Amino acid sequence: MSSNQQVLVDGFATALAIPAEQVTDTLAYNSIPQWDSIAHMTLVAELESRFDVMMDTDDIIDMSSVAKAREILGKYGVTFD
Repeated sequence: MSSNQQVLVDGFATALAIPAEQVTDTLAYNSIPQWDSIAHMTLVAELESRFDVMMDTDDIIDMSSVAKAREILGKYGVTFD
C-alpha cells in the first residue's frame, strides 16, 4: 500500500471512528451509520489536514466514496501509486 493510500485509509478510519479494514474503495457516504453529513465534514477536515489541501465545495459534495476521495485528492496533486 502506498504511503498516501495508507494516509487516506487512516484518515477515513479516524474521522469515521471505524476500523481501517472497513475502509475500502466501495465504502460510500451513508452506506454505514458512521458516515453521515456531520461525519462527512469531519472527514473533509481530516483529509485536508493530512494532505495539506483545501477542497472546494463541489469536491466536498462529490466525495461520495473512498475511491472518489482518492480521485478528488488527485486533482490537488496527491498521488496514489
